[in-house]
Amino acid sequence: MSTRRHFLSATAGATALAPLLRSQTDAVKPKSANDLIQIALIGCGGMGQNDARSSVASGMTKVVAACDCYDGRLQHMKEQYGADIFTTKDYTEILARNDIDAVLIGTPDHWHQKVTVDALRSKKDVYCEKPMVQHVEDGQAVVAAQKETKQILQIGSQRVSSIVYKKAQELYRAGAIGELNMVEAWWDRNSAVGAWEYTVPPDASTATCDWNTFQGRAPKTEWDPHRFFRWRCYRDYGTGVAGDLFVHLFSGLHFITGAIGPTRIFSTGGLRFWKDGRNVPDVLFGAFDYPKTVHHPAFNLILRVNFVSGAGENYGLRMTGSKGIMMVGDDVRLSTPPPQKAPGYTIGTFSEPMQKAFLAHYHERYPQTASPVASLSDSTEQVFSPPPKYSDHLDHHRNFALAIRSRKPVTEDAVFGLRAAGPALLANLSYFENRIVEWDPSTMSVKA
Repeated sequence: MSTRRHFLSATAGATALAPLLRSQTDAVKPKSANDLIQIALIGCGGMGQNDARSSVASGMTKVVAACDCYDGRLQHMKEQYGADIFTTKDYTEILARNDIDAVLIGTPDHWHQKVTVDALRSKKDVYCEKPMVQHVEDGQAVVAAQKETKQILQIGSQRVSSIVYKKAQELYRAGAIGELNMVEAWWDRNSAVGAWEYTVPPDASTATCDWNTFQGRAPKTEWDPHRFFRWRCYRDYGTGVAGDLFVHLFSGLHFITGAIGPTRIFSTGGLRFWKDGRNVPDVLFGAFDYPKTVHHPAFNLILRVNFVSGAGENYGLRMTGSKGIMMVGDDVRLSTPPPQKAPGYTIGTFSEPMQKAFLAHYHERYPQTASPVASLSDSTEQVFSPPPKYSDHLDHHRNFALAIRSRKPVTEDAVFGLRAAGPALLANLSYFENRIVEWDPSTMSVKA
């Protein structure tokens, strides 16, 4: 197989496929530290603090406040951003401040809808971690709040800001793989941290953790540090592997293809290995039917998340079309098969005279010029790779900051966010209720 490698660049003017993110940033870069966008982090766990770091790394924002239910995380925010930043365990105190332009929401999933809606109505721009909501029925309130307030809302699935996925989008729309037939997508992990076995700090107690506030609308239970720090493992607060990882795969697929979602959803799986008290599966498979639209033909999607086996973390999309296959992950790999030179034959059940007559005619029409092994080199693979240390997470936060300044819509707004979260959350519904779920991606509602 011959391979051609291409280097994706995020710098302005390097190639038509790049989104010109850096040149856009230069055009609106603040002239002084006083011109920075003032942001607050609500939910200072691992992903929340990662969001804050990426936001600040864009060069356009400044962290001025933080909210979390654990004292230790608020202390760490002061250690990173200065002892003078405002900290609280009550997010409404953040929203009441006039010196805050935007909030990053990194709370557990069961708080996403309420904090997002409250923040939008407080005239704050919002970056909310995926999935946008914990339950499908929560989604319309977020869509309505963004429409009503006209604030910027960006959901935190960074594939839509990635130059890798942008290249995949351009190749797909140019017909590089022909008519799409099937998509396989996966996200596998083989580590305790990858399976949400997060460290519980030694000082975890009701004295350092606001357990009552943390629980919010969830069913009330006795204090449990594992529920507090490993909330993804529990349906009361999280959305399982589907909400954590399926939603990334949906976001990337919808961005590449222009699809808005499937109409039929079925999933299966189980809790196979991480029997640590969690009540969500660690292996999940989903099957999704996408209808024909103006952007794409009807196709089928198979998703897999696996926390049980595999070498490290591995994820990607494999898009099979009538003319080729495109693999999208850390890079884009486009494979086109060699042209069909001969149709092949199945004549073993025919009479001997018939086989001889057929072969004579066949070899006259399709003369054999090389060994079958030699034909393997006729396939072509093109590889499109991003620059070293490229970060789509940084670009996603840069896009959010740019939108705040320009007031132009982002790609991953409330509607996009619900159309990515919806089928992921319904995969959970299918799994726990053992049934096929019908979904209307246009109205973003479950069919009766």
